[in-house]
Amino acid sequence: MRGITKTFPGVKALDDVNMTVVPGEIHALVGENGAGKSTLMKVLSGVYPHGTYDGAIVYEGEERRFASIADSEKLGIIIIHQELALVPLLSIAENIFLGAEPARWGVIDWHEAARRTRTLLDKVGLSEPADTLITDLGVGKQQLVEIAKALSKEVRLLILDEPTASLNEADSNALLALLVEFRNQGIASILISHKLNEIARVADRITILRDGTTVETIDCAGTRADEDRIIKGMVGRELSDRYPKRQHRVGELLFEVKNWNADHPIHAGRRMVKDVSLTLRRGEVVGISGLMGAGRTEFAMSLFGRSHGRNITGKAYLDGREIDVSTVSKAVAAGIAYATEDRKSWGLVLGEDIRTNVSMAHLDGVSHRGVIDEVAEIGVAEDYRRQMRIRARNVFQETVDLSGGNQQKVVLAKWLFADPRVLILDEPTRGIDVGAKYEIYGIVNRLVADGRGVILISSEMPELLGVADRIYVMDEGAVVAEMPAAEASQEKIMRAIMSSRELVR
Repeated sequence: MRGITKTFPGVKALDDVNMTVVPGEIHALVGENGAGKSTLMKVLSGVYPHGTYDGAIVYEGEERRFASIADSEKLGIIIIHQELALVPLLSIAENIFLGAEPARWGVIDWHEAARRTRTLLDKVGLSEPADTLITDLGVGKQQLVEIAKALSKEVRLLILDEPTASLNEADSNALLALLVEFRNQGIASILISHKLNEIARVADRITILRDGTTVETIDCAGTRADEDRIIKGMVGRELSDRYPKRQHRVGELLFEVKNWNADHPIHAGRRMVKDVSLTLRRGEVVGISGLMGAGRTEFAMSLFGRSHGRNITGKAYLDGREIDVSTVSKAVAAGIAYATEDRKSWGLVLGEDIRTNVSMAHLDGVSHRGVIDEVAEIGVAEDYRRQMRIRARNVFQETVDLSGGNQQKVVLAKWLFADPRVLILDEPTRGIDVGAKYEIYGIVNRLVADGRGVILISSEMPELLGVADRIYVMDEGAVVAEMPAAEASQEKIMRAIMSSRELVR
């Protein structure tokens, strides 16, 4: 890609970007949220057609001018977006060949589709039958189905946008191993990821973008990439500490949950949350650790206005007095806020602007006698845009057009404006860059310094160890351990999980 420049109204997303990929390499593309990584790949794959950008794409020695994504796919350039493009209620085979079904005399040959699907699934290491519905697969296996779909199109250059953002460690390692196998077969991959440890492990070269321009390309041949160098290139400065320092001033008991239980919303009799009890003090960050499926999100959502689950029992106390959290509005009124892990589906109204999203959880704060004061609403949104460094043209920009990190900041701004006493953060830094993570940790520090309490759910153990004061460990819906963060380690947390499973056996 030579001299790629892409402009949106009022914003230059890419400015003279250059990037070269050779056959059979894993080429990582890194940068802060909003640096232009996804935009660059949409140019390459034809999502943004020729004529909407300046510069040239040269593929196998020829300049290419893609009018659509179909043109790039014909040449074996396949992109897998962060939001998977699968139809949940169709089978694996139906998804893989959707729009390109094998047919004879105009009739779909499902036997042939199943045979080809089996061959493709064997290549990516999936043992599920071809007629398995996508909705019955975990996120990790859905990623592999997307890759199998790419293989069906004879992929030569595979683009993956944050493929491991929602995966546990085992699924992430399996996916990275598959990319290494593709490399050995001569298939090139472009990997966009914020997980620098994964990139350093598998990448042959790393291109760094910052503010829509190319900073440098690092050749990793013969040496492991230095994460500090990557971070400096991304943020433009040394980041000496991944977690900002704070004074740990933990006060008296603020919030308590006793004997919380919740059943699955669909499968009767299946208990998701089992007799969970926890405490949170003023000025304290309490972490909740556990493997995927441990019940952490189910606990948080059932606690926050019974947003998920049924047959929910247990009690919640704030300042020693029992509070009513039976609906979302009552939970918010009581001083509880929950920032969901799925910001696109549950955290934001993507078609609305920043102003509307920031104010929606606390309309009373921008209203007079039931009528919204638009001037006040704009002022509040603009204040949070500056405070949280949300990269946007103005507060009237739709949130769907923001990068993942800036969307997450809007979610946090919404709940900060609601002025909660207790803020539950569910995977608040998933899919965002190291610089934006640092800013979010700073927001957490300011909250607890003000005497509030934060419950932090995270799959990244280093994050919990770096931010939390105390850590609860959950497994299979129950709390299996509690420990001060100063005494915790990844090994201790995993040992607690394994020990609880041994006791169950």
